[in-house]
Amino acid sequence: MPTTVRTPDHPLMAHAIRALAMDGVQQANSGHPGAPMGMAEMAQALWTRHLKHNPADPKWADRDRFVLSNGHGSMLIYALLHLTGYALGTDDLKAFRQLHSKTPGHPEVDVTPGVETTTGPLGQGITNAVGMALAEKLLAAEFNTDKHTLVDHRTYVFMGDGCLMEGISHEAVALAGAWKLNKLIALYDDNGISIDGQVAPWFIDNTPQRFAACGWNVIGPVDGHDVAAVDAALELAKQSVDKPTLIVCKTHIGKGSPNRANTSKAHGEPLGAAEIALTREALGWTAEPFVIPAEVKAAWDCTKAGKAAQAQWDKVFKAYQKADAAKAAEFLRRMAGELPENFAEIAVEAVGGAHDKAEGVASRKASQLALEVFTAALPELLGGSADLTGSNLTNTKSTPALRFDAAGTPVRNEAGQLGRHINYGVREFGMAAIMNGVALHGGYIPYGGTFLTFSDYSRNAIRMAALMKQRVVHVFTHDSIGLGEDGPTHQSVEHAASLRLIPNLDVWRPADTCETAVAWSMALANKHRPSALLLSRQNLPYQPKTDADVITRGAYVLAEPARVGLRRKAQAVIIATGSEVELAMQAQAKLAEQGVAVRVVSMPSTTVFDRQDVAYKTEVLPAKLPRIAIEAGVTDGWWKYGCAAVIGLDRYGESAPAGVLFQHFHFTVDNVVATVQEVLAK
Repeated sequence: MPTTVRTPDHPLMAHAIRALAMDGVQQANSGHPGAPMGMAEMAQALWTRHLKHNPADPKWADRDRFVLSNGHGSMLIYALLHLTGYALGTDDLKAFRQLHSKTPGHPEVDVTPGVETTTGPLGQGITNAVGMALAEKLLAAEFNTDKHTLVDHRTYVFMGDGCLMEGISHEAVALAGAWKLNKLIALYDDNGISIDGQVAPWFIDNTPQRFAACGWNVIGPVDGHDVAAVDAALELAKQSVDKPTLIVCKTHIGKGSPNRANTSKAHGEPLGAAEIALTREALGWTAEPFVIPAEVKAAWDCTKAGKAAQAQWDKVFKAYQKADAAKAAEFLRRMAGELPENFAEIAVEAVGGAHDKAEGVASRKASQLALEVFTAALPELLGGSADLTGSNLTNTKSTPALRFDAAGTPVRNEAGQLGRHINYGVREFGMAAIMNGVALHGGYIPYGGTFLTFSDYSRNAIRMAALMKQRVVHVFTHDSIGLGEDGPTHQSVEHAASLRLIPNLDVWRPADTCETAVAWSMALANKHRPSALLLSRQNLPYQPKTDADVITRGAYVLAEPARVGLRRKAQAVIIATGSEVELAMQAQAKLAEQGVAVRVVSMPSTTVFDRQDVAYKTEVLPAKLPRIAIEAGVTDGWWKYGCAAVIGLDRYGESAPAGVLFQHFHFTVDNVVATVQEVLAK
């Protein structure tokens, strides 16, 4: 083994990645060694010659972002983090894929220092990266000045065939080109192998032409095992001023393995002790497992360069701060994800205004009314819609449409405002995953709209937001059979219940303007939790209430029997959400005429209510009172509240006007009254 310090292009550096990948997967007896072994030189070129990062501060605001979209190759990024100086030691590498380790099977943000996003489902990493690059471009337009460049970093992505086969990549790639995200650079690991073998029979896309057609700058193919060639391609990519760049890197999966290279066997299983021994011999790698020779580790070490890069930025920031202290403080607040100090007052304005006006509007309109207040006060709110702006009502006076000029610069309107409302086109999944990337980058709180039934398209990205604990707000309108004539393809039946099953996702189905404003305030205040707002197409009456604060607990007593003239204790509880709260209130009044006293509980968020203490839950839903739930959706989720009956919809809808449908499916006052009476008779 040579003892001299190697230059960055010495092959031992790439072999260090290969060795760690082999060792980690072998020790875990599971994993994917082939991709890290194949992308080693690509990683060497990027991480030692181009990537701006500081291992001592993985959250530095102006660092370059690196996304391993083909996250199954996680030993690549773990090896890189370890080698370049992050707080990821040898013991962490040895604990690969083990319980509570910093090296889980796929990279997870906020688990491993230096990991920017959780990548497992293929295609979402490149899409997250588009969101990160968009956030960088918009922050630069908002905060940079002629004298001080505060925001100036790139987003780099490694991705493979699997990412490109997933449909979401088409959505993301098209938007990146439309937005001219020139600081987005994707390196395609073109090795021609997937789990089932050679991809040629089922993946015949001309990838370079596809990206070029979407407005990308395309470089290559280059030899992905030639550090100098990848380095030159990266340097060329950084010169692009109006296009994102794809670098096609031809590689060999499992590079270095005599018997597994270029085969699917290298993809997703350990090489085995015998093959590892042969590979070490072929590579000339004589170090023990998990041991990196000192001279190789020294060549990889990026701590000094990272410290210098951040120190230079710190100088820029101090000058910026001196020139405009308020704007510098605003930048720090935004990047920290903190709401303005007066957010409580802003929320009170939104909720109080809804309460005072007591308007009877569709909850989608109520959402827009709340957004008018919040977007005016919170410049970090970045909205959008998947080609349904006029239906989702996610645009406001403070959020002009986001547009870019021919050079790729964000356009300001006549009032000097930058665009803050994104037309995503018909790309629900792409929108959801891009919003995740925006949230992960920092500086903005993203929200986006589509019809509730189309949440199916974006579900996996919604799940990833919940898994990553990112503040992303999904505005889902047309929330039930109440949308009417579009019929069962558009009418949500199982969707509310399905979304409620996602851990760490808050789901709100508000009944009026006040509940909608509270839902928005809660969604914005939840720094580590995404939210889904399920909103009606049809108008909903305002429900008078004495206390709006209690809505924040997810469910509350909306009306006691005294409200309809009965001065005695309730005999039953009707629980309702959204548009069905009106039905519950009408049934309460009709039951009172018959001498039956019921309490009405509005439950805009089952997920929030379920987190309340037992005392509050018992206060709202007394143990001895029979409960009847009403929601225009599947009934399964309501039985956990100990309901004696559930009025719901366990089948698909029909094409007809909303009023006709509610009658047809027995969402009527008479049916609620009869159901309560039947329960009490038992």
